[in-house]
Amino acid sequence: MNTPMQRVVTGHNVDGKAIVTHEGAPPTIFPLESIPGTVFYELWSTSGTPAIIDNGIDPTLQPLCLPPPVGGTRVRIVDIPPDTKEYLRDGSKVMKAAFGEIGDISASTVAADSPHPLMHRTESVDYGFVLFGEIVLVLDTEERLLRQGDVVIQRGTNHAWANRSDVTCRMAFVLIDGKYAEEIQPRHTT
Repeated sequence: MNTPMQRVVTGHNVDGKAIVTHEGAPPTIFPLESIPGTVFYELWSTSGTPAIIDNGIDPTLQPLCLPPPVGGTRVRIVDIPPDTKEYLRDGSKVMKAAFGEIGDISASTVAADSPHPLMHRTESVDYGFVLFGEIVLVLDTEERLLRQGDVVIQRGTNHAWANRSDVTCRMAFVLIDGKYAEEIQPRHTT
């Protein structure tokens, strides 16, 4: 997509006055090798609640990890390219590698009968905002088309993002660590 973006992070000077501590392109950008065109822009994360407010180091300067830290949050932007026929046909074969690149192999739930090769689930509440383009939210038994300006609130559901358009979709996500209620705990089969 190559649309420039600027990240501005604020903090405090030695006198306690508000200042800008970081400004410019996000320093941590991860293009996925397993899904060409998919790019993660890591913007910020917190390691707990309440979040420590300080002038500490940039928490995005670490390996990419899909879920938020335990008790914390993660903010990112993701570019999602259009699905190709090859990806829809063979994508499930690279999902372990793809989720390995984003630090959470166990998130992939793709199976032979999955409605999309990117099916996955995380133990988090995720707020997703469509910034540009459109995307189809694929759930186990239904779908919803989301367009620019639309918002989805994911509550630990099994899902995928299908881009059935001809342009990259850019989404912003805020992920909040969560805990599954007993009745929706993942079922493990052997």
